[in-house]
Amino acid sequence: MKATTIMRLGAASLLGAAMMSSCHIYNKFDMPTDTDLTRSYVEARDAEVDSAALGNLGWEKVFTDPLLQDYINRALANNTNLENARLNVDVARANLLGAKLSYLPSVAFTPNGAGASYAHSPMSWTYTLPISISWEIDVFGKILNNKRSAQAALELQQDYHQAVRSQIITGVASCYYSIATLKAQLELSRETADIWAKSVQIMKDYKEAGRVTQAAVVQSEAQYWSILAQITDLETSLTQANNSLSLLLNEGPATWEVPAAARLETPQILREGIEMRELARRPDVRAAEQQLATAYYATNIARAAFYPGITISSNGGFTNLLGSFIKNPGDWFIQLAGQLTAPLFARGQNIARLKGAKLQQEQAMNSFEYTLLSAASEVNNYVTALDKTAEKSAFLAKQVADLVEAVEATNLLLAYDGKTTYLEVLNAQSSLLSAQMSQLSTELAREQALINLYQALGGGR
Repeated sequence: MKATTIMRLGAASLLGAAMMSSCHIYNKFDMPTDTDLTRSYVEARDAEVDSAALGNLGWEKVFTDPLLQDYINRALANNTNLENARLNVDVARANLLGAKLSYLPSVAFTPNGAGASYAHSPMSWTYTLPISISWEIDVFGKILNNKRSAQAALELQQDYHQAVRSQIITGVASCYYSIATLKAQLELSRETADIWAKSVQIMKDYKEAGRVTQAAVVQSEAQYWSILAQITDLETSLTQANNSLSLLLNEGPATWEVPAAARLETPQILREGIEMRELARRPDVRAAEQQLATAYYATNIARAAFYPGITISSNGGFTNLLGSFIKNPGDWFIQLAGQLTAPLFARGQNIARLKGAKLQQEQAMNSFEYTLLSAASEVNNYVTALDKTAEKSAFLAKQVADLVEAVEATNLLLAYDGKTTYLEVLNAQSSLLSAQMSQLSTELAREQALINLYQALGGGR
């Protein structure tokens, strides 16, 4: 093939690349606003931060229990997952520094020397002490897009680090209040078991006296065994909750000091509705945006592959070898060169890479939209759960109050009214225990809904 033919092919390839790539390779990523969803997101993202929003509150203002705060601080200091997330941020920051340094020339010092002797002649020594400098001129944005991609990767890791931090803070809080509730349920169940143990004996005495049947005795015993079985389940759950807290604190299995009366109060500033700008600060939403940015820059890098690379190099130093002559002493030398590397026969591969990059960018856009919609759905679920569990807890509190009164009334009737049986007293106590356990479980569900909502809004900064 003639040289002129090759040059024509190269020119045609470069012209086609220029028409395909246009000026996109120089643009910085900007979130598309061609849909209502992304338009709302961009407006919310760029809006002023609402310091009164739940997700923007410091975790110390949400979890005010001093003992819980101590556990959270210990977890933040010792948790290995958080440490790994921090190390990932450091790695991404180092990669960004490397991408920034790509703009600078590369410098190398490669000294060499040799000696030769022919037919017993004196040894002739040659040496070169060169310093070479090579600089790639970023005319077509390859280095620029690599740097921007590294910046997006750093922000992605920072968002991931925040997500892990939030997960650890809320995880410790969740374990803390789970332990408190389980302890309260255990105390209540054990007190009730003691009452029922005495009641079983009373029922046996009543049977001997002919006041109740064997069926009543068996029924009371069955209820007593049921309470004991419930206690074993609670003890197992308590052990598991303690172990979960130990893992978050990076400690071996232990029984942690948590008061049974510990309760999480809902912040007074919590609003009924959650705005888009609160969702826009979620770490997973911000991370999804950075993944989209990374895909965008990958597409730009694929576009830049169609363009030639331009490199300027220089080589200079001290040597005694000039051409085929050896000069002693040596002298200084310098060389300058420029290099243009153009893709001639890789057009098909470059087109395929560009097409793949565009498809991955489209996937990243779909993932971002799904993440944002999932965030909205998740937050709405937690808001609803928080409202409904608070409402249910209020109802159960009234039920418990009524059942306490019912137990007292039944005991009085048993003492002064021969029509009331001791079995009725036991049934009233059983109903009271069930309601009290439900009340504690519902209160824990309310606390968990608040904790989950705080995490879902990106809390824990």
